[in-house]
Order: sequence, then structure tokens, then C-alpha cells
Amino acid sequence: MSLLHLENVVKRLGTDSEERRAFRLRIPSFTLEQGAEIVIWGESGSGKTTLLNLIAGIVAPDEGSITLRSTDITKLSEAKRDRFRSANIGFVYQIFNLLQGLTALENVLTATMFAAKDNMTRQQAQERGIMLLERLGLEHKLHRRPRELSVGEQQRVSVARALINKPALILADEPTASVDARNASEVIDTMRDLAETDNTAILTITHDAAVRAMFPQSIAIDDILQR
Repeated sequence: MSLLHLENVVKRLGTDSEERRAFRLRIPSFTLEQGAEIVIWGESGSGKTTLLNLIAGIVAPDEGSITLRSTDITKLSEAKRDRFRSANIGFVYQIFNLLQGLTALENVLTATMFAAKDNMTRQQAQERGIMLLERLGLEHKLHRRPRELSVGEQQRVSVARALINKPALILADEPTASVDARNASEVIDTMRDLAETDNTAILTITHDAAVRAMFPQSIAIDDILQR
């Protein structure tokens, strides 16, 4: 079953001038199925992060349609895109974006504040947040603040935050860039395991061949974009 579909998407980056033509990112067609686990790989600056930001509705395309769960997000206002993203997409950032004044558990629960979910009470959200952090090996770090956590532990908190709302889709931007190989493998394996439980699709981007090997399917960014 199709979860996500991009059709004739164009995003212009930069401005036209005599000296430099604007870079245009073009995606003729791209489809992601429900529950799929795909890694998109390519060199830095090849358009991978822009692709994720378009899918998430963080930036809007200049042309084309981006349909997630039968909703064309390009037709939504910025405020409605934000609400839709909170309810349907979990984002694992390369830079973790954790709030320094909150504990690990509180950082995870911040994601539930903006999601229009009627099927999870505050108590259920807290229980799920604790479960996710425990599954990620942070059972003794629930009440630690980011500055009291290692880089790898902070990345695990960001993964738990992305999963808390049981999203239909996880978008991960270089999710292992800040951790060593052992922790990278543990983070990816746990993220995939937890996502499979909820039939959540994962779309991650990387330039790391080791991360590519952890996923059942990989696609080169140059096979998606039209240069």
C-alpha cells in the first residue's frame, strides 16, 4: 500500500543571475510503501536533506505534489503542514535539537504536545516514552538532561522522540553521524525494530556505506533526482 508519493516535484534553491543559475532539485516520481525501510545515499550537497525537508513539509516545493496518507501536503498552509507533520511524521535530526532545560523523558514527551492524537492519554504517552527509552538502553537516564548524556545517548533520545506518536513515517537525516560504529548499529537496529512493531515506514539518508548495509533497500539520490 502506497504511503508516500511525490510527483513532478521541483524546488529552486538560490537565485538566478548571470554568474550563477539557480540550482533546481527535480523529482519526477518517487513512491514509498507502508512499512518500507529504505536508505537514500549520496555525497554531501547532493540534495538528500532537501528531499527530506520537502517530504516533511518543512519547505514547500515550487511545483508538483507530495502526498502522504492521501493528503497532498503542498495544498496545506504552513500551520496545517506543521500539525500534519506532528501527527504523521517522526524526524530524527543529525543535530539532535534537544531542549537543554528538560530531561530525556521530557524531551521525548514534547513531541506529543503538538500532535493531534486522540488515542493516547498523557499517562499513556508517559508510559510509551519510558518504554522507548528503556528499549534504547536509557532506563537509568530518564531524568538526566542532555548535558549529562553522551552524544550517543542524546541521539537515542531523539529516536525515542521521533517514535513517541507512532508516526506513519520516520525521516532520519544522517542518524548515526555523531556516534561510533557500535552505537550506530544499535541505534539503527532498535529504530527498525520499534518501527516494525507499529508498521512505521523509515526513510533515512546517509553518505555512510556501513549504514546502507543495515537497511534492506538502498537507493542512490541520483536515481531519484533529475539533474
